[in-house]
Amino acid sequence: MTEREKELHAEAWKEAEKLKNTVEKDPYRQQYHLMPPSGLLNDPNGWIQWQGTYHLFFQWNPYRPDHQHKFWGHYTSADLVGWQLEPIALAPSEWYEKNGCYSGSSIDLNGKLALLYTGNVKDENNNRESYQCLAVSENGIDFEKKGPVVDELPEGYTAHFRDPKVWKENGSYYFVIGAQTENLEGEVLLYRSEDFHTWECLGPIAGAQRNGLGRFGYMWECPDYFRLGSTDVLIVSPQGLDREEMKYENTYQAGYFLGNADLQKVDFQHGEFHELDEGFEFYAPQTTEDEHGRRILIGWMGVPDSDEEYQPTVKEGWVHCMTIPRELHSDGTIITQSPVKELEELREGTPLEMRIALSFGAEAVVTPASEIILDTKEAGDFQLKLRDEAELSYNGADQILTLSRPRFRDGEKETRKCRVDRLEELRLYLDSSSLEVFINQGEKVMTARYFPEQHANTVKVSGADGSLTWKSWELKS
Repeated sequence: MTEREKELHAEAWKEAEKLKNTVEKDPYRQQYHLMPPSGLLNDPNGWIQWQGTYHLFFQWNPYRPDHQHKFWGHYTSADLVGWQLEPIALAPSEWYEKNGCYSGSSIDLNGKLALLYTGNVKDENNNRESYQCLAVSENGIDFEKKGPVVDELPEGYTAHFRDPKVWKENGSYYFVIGAQTENLEGEVLLYRSEDFHTWECLGPIAGAQRNGLGRFGYMWECPDYFRLGSTDVLIVSPQGLDREEMKYENTYQAGYFLGNADLQKVDFQHGEFHELDEGFEFYAPQTTEDEHGRRILIGWMGVPDSDEEYQPTVKEGWVHCMTIPRELHSDGTIITQSPVKELEELREGTPLEMRIALSFGAEAVVTPASEIILDTKEAGDFQLKLRDEAELSYNGADQILTLSRPRFRDGEKETRKCRVDRLEELRLYLDSSSLEVFINQGEKVMTARYFPEQHANTVKVSGADGSLTWKSWELKS
């Protein structure tokens, strides 16, 4: 580690320690979702299970809850339930990353844990350069920077060129990377290497104006390519999509294409774009395959340029968190997401179980950290009032599920909606200041931050006809 790295690490932890008392007293600190120790957290990075331990790195500004600085923070876990905050993995100490260690991924490289990430550089006129950089570790904690392995932009692209996601296949290394063409359209490029140091750009594998998409955003961030069952998957976070009724309601989106890829021909024949989450806060997800063969996704519970400065935690010195880990499945037509089974270890005590006649309604006392499963097969239209702050309602005639909450900047009601042909089950994960709703075994998901008053501790159920079955647990921190 260079002296400059040591200085930046020490400065960051000093600032985190200075903010510690304020941050930890905030009642909106989460019980079981990962958060920054101070400042701002955004994209999950380097998500991997390596030598039996799960490693989740994250974009981190330790100094304040804004995007001015970008380090890589680091959590580890043996079981996806208990997490340990580790020393900083990357700090922007070198010339090729002086304006931020941007997002990237990780891989086992000959027994070492290797990070491949974007180094961001800006000049005095705010002109941008980007470099794809390598850092390696023998122990998974202390990283040695090796510098850029890709230091030139391919012809026809702007310096908005970032977020490599790396893997090994048939003896070769590959990465996909988010890009913007000089025509200001989003694409994903494919690179290949035989030794992890010399990389060849094979060209665009997906993007706007390709495969029948037409114009589809001005930048594609945080790509992730993998095989799920018999289907090839490309996850991407496009910026610049126009809202279409209930689709693309957030400032930026995160979703996936399913299809068949040919890496040799650099071709990906795919279907339509599906959003991974239709709630308020979800962006830049990243996946890994663990030793059990599961494809596990974690996303950032936030969206860039979306009123984050108005979230009440900002004045307490921190902002944002991660989603819970979600296992992915696919039947070739859609991806479904389910909370990883290990999260059942958070359940405490005997569950609360009841059958609710909707015409009479019910009110259940919950803790800030709770899991609720609702069997809605026999329910008509209904509403759930969640800790007097958020509301989830279903209109069967229109087949629409609506999630609403007060808007951060002014308290006005705002909504997100998704179409559900037949609502059979809702599985809710509540935390101190977040909500994740899994619909029909994860066919759709809606995620949101929300900020109830401390005394608000009930979920109120009401409706016109039919009934539903309730089962809930208090969850451990």
